[in-house]
Amino acid sequence: MNEINIVTMKTEREARRVSEFFLSEQSFDDQHHTPGEIEHFRNKPLESLGLPTHQHWYVENEEGDIVGAISVTENEHKTGGYLWDYIVVRKDYRKRGIANRLYETLLNFVKSQNGRYILTYTCDLQEYSTIRRIFQERGFEHIGSYPDYYYEGEGRMAFLKKL
Repeated sequence: MNEINIVTMKTEREARRVSEFFLSEQSFDDQHHTPGEIEHFRNKPLESLGLPTHQHWYVENEEGDIVGAISVTENEHKTGGYLWDYIVVRKDYRKRGIANRLYETLLNFVKSQNGRYILTYTCDLQEYSTIRRIFQERGFEHIGSYPDYYYEGEGRMAFLKKL
């Protein structure tokens, strides 16, 4: 994969493909999804179509398979706060700059919308240490934790970046 081409999800077909990627075994390292996460992966890409402040982007390999995806949406107050929901890169395509390019696309979009901040979150388990490091390297500050949020023993950590 020589060139990283970021695609903005625009069609129902693309939304179904992004959903399938989120739900695939090749996406997230931790496959122990909550019922709410499964519902989110199945429905949010399609629901976001036509909503200008809820975007999904993805990257394909030469065969046309999705190998990375990211999403962001303005929060319910619609005052310039954005929620970065997910970023995932297929395991065999990591360390090639795909996550960086997806994040740059998300950040540029939020800035173009005059966003004030980006809020994101992750699990506090060891399997999520890489994404926590990525957040902090990009200027996100750990602003709080919710113990036992996902399951008993699996807390949620919130991170914020002011723009």
